Amino acid sequence: MRKRQGFISVLLMMMLLVSACSENTATNTSSPASTGTGQPAATAASSGDGKMTDVGTPRNQTLIVDILSGKTADPDLVNPYVPGAVPMDAGFHQLIFSSLWEINTVKGEQIPDLAATFPEPLDNTNTKFKFKIQEGLAWSDGVEFTADDVVYTSEMILKTKELGYSGYYGSLVKSMKALDKHTIEVETVNPETRLAQKLGVVIFGTAFKVVPKHIWEKEDPTKFKFTNPVGLGPYNLKSRDPQGNWFLYEKRKDWQKSDIGKIVGEPGPQYILFKFFGPEEKRIIASIQHDMDILQDITPESWDVLRQKNKTALAWYENFPYADMDDPCERGMSFNTSKAPYDNPDVRWAMALMTDIKNVSMATFGGMLRVSPIQLPPISVLQENYHKPMVSWLKDFQLSDGYKPFDESYAKDMVEMLKQQGIKGLPTDKEAIDTFGVGWYKYDPAEAGKLLEKAGFKKQGDKWMKPDGTPWKVTINAPANFEVESMRLAFAVADSWKKNGIDANVQQMDGATFWDSESTGAFEVGSYWPACGLLPDSTANFQGWHKQYIVENGKQAPGNRNRWANDRVSSLIDELAGMQSSDPKVISHITEINKEFVKGMPFIPMFGTSKFVPVDTYYWSGFQTSNNAFEGPWWWWSQFKFYTPHFKPTGK
Repeated sequence: MRKRQGFISVLLMMMLLVSACSENTATNTSSPASTGTGQPAATAASSGDGKMTDVGTPRNQTLIVDILSGKTADPDLVNPYVPGAVPMDAGFHQLIFSSLWEINTVKGEQIPDLAATFPEPLDNTNTKFKFKIQEGLAWSDGVEFTADDVVYTSEMILKTKELGYSGYYGSLVKSMKALDKHTIEVETVNPETRLAQKLGVVIFGTAFKVVPKHIWEKEDPTKFKFTNPVGLGPYNLKSRDPQGNWFLYEKRKDWQKSDIGKIVGEPGPQYILFKFFGPEEKRIIASIQHDMDILQDITPESWDVLRQKNKTALAWYENFPYADMDDPCERGMSFNTSKAPYDNPDVRWAMALMTDIKNVSMATFGGMLRVSPIQLPPISVLQENYHKPMVSWLKDFQLSDGYKPFDESYAKDMVEMLKQQGIKGLPTDKEAIDTFGVGWYKYDPAEAGKLLEKAGFKKQGDKWMKPDGTPWKVTINAPANFEVESMRLAFAVADSWKKNGIDANVQQMDGATFWDSESTGAFEVGSYWPACGLLPDSTANFQGWHKQYIVENGKQAPGNRNRWANDRVSSLIDELAGMQSSDPKVISHITEINKEFVKGMPFIPMFGTSKFVPVDTYYWSGFQTSNNAFEGPWWWWSQFKFYTPHFKPTGK
């Protein structure tokens, strides 16, 4: 594998040299004179240290961030409640939209954001609560933020049934009302013990985004584009590329009245440019030339090149495995279980057993991945609470024909494979499990064949035929030029399935199409990641799997996009809703939910997310790394705004 990586690195270097020689600048993916207003940006000229960005701002005042989800299809559609809106990770939920409650991943707990307090029960029914919002905040147009904005947002979602989020929200909240300018009373449909988790951030962001009443009450929320968004975050949208390649944000003059100004302090950068640079070789060139400060998700081979060519670049770890492995979502193959033959758990299990997981790991990220056999990501805290305690049950677990599929040798085998590739400093014993995971499922095409035959499949030559006699063809939805681990994983899994008689192909999609296809059920198998979790009490992450959220294909799903109905899971979720997070039954109930997912396999869990998201410290300092771990490197999360006061100019 090291030889293969070396070949890829040489190939990438050749591509970098060709690209560098063929371009005068590596930072333009659209017209450099283009702004969202139709006016030309300032041309590059000397200012201070001399360098200007291609959007007309001083380079040493501008933090430049790669966009994880790539190019935006409609950069003017900023309404977060309608399909096709700009990806929130293009800077919108990081810098403009704000949440009631955010997450501190180091402490593993929620923290106040727009809300100043957590929900306080008003009686012993757990259906009525009140909480305070922050005082002294103002929308970016200067209008005071009050409880009326939160109440209006709630009523708008409840009344507008056409909004995809309305179904889920209506099953949670019955009503909100303002008791005064800064106090809100909430009545829930059912008893709730985790209201802050369901209306706030527990990982990436939250669907409940407070909007300004004084603007939205004049609009139809199903058609309003919100092109010039007004928010409570510390930045304003200054301009955008009409082609959807970049968005430029400027620090608010009244940043003290933003959530971050009140809670943390003044953000460091005057400007933040979120920009999609194009294919990976262009992104690496930009970082080598100090034209990008934060890279979003690159391959291990690209990191090898970048660290050799840019001495101010940093990854999370200084040495192997370089990438942070504690991202709280895991990657794998997701099924639309409402479509035959993926409605049959034997078929889903057969596809798991046709997956050569060790070779898939090597092909995807050079083996630098932590495996997970259950429906929770293998981050450290969850491994201790779920993965390791479940090993005994996994070893005894049997499929419908009595076959035991679990194999606990994965970590040991990966260490040996990587040793043969010349990797130094590999972990041993318990540390190997902590690094590579507790184990996965056997690669056993023969057993997979038995399950398929039981389901009515037949093999003709080396190809499988479906029960109706037609060739079995599988299309895997995958990201295109973003979320590189899932993109590469799709191709690696397709190769493994092809070797075992399935005609598997990968269909790459831009961000909006990729997510809309999952929501509307326009997929058979997808390289999605519906298995996330950060807190030991991961109830909020399982909530969406309740059968009540299943809708027919073609409609936007408010949850349960796999359309998997499991009565036991739904019952356990209902029971969890009545428990406090401190109840010891929470862990046991979530363990039982994980067992049901293993049995049914609506999503084949494969790996935790390893993120190669390096930073360049040439213009900016204060980034988090394993040596400065005030937070994880979650640049695409809504909590990004909390990092900005840490970022300081280096003076270059």
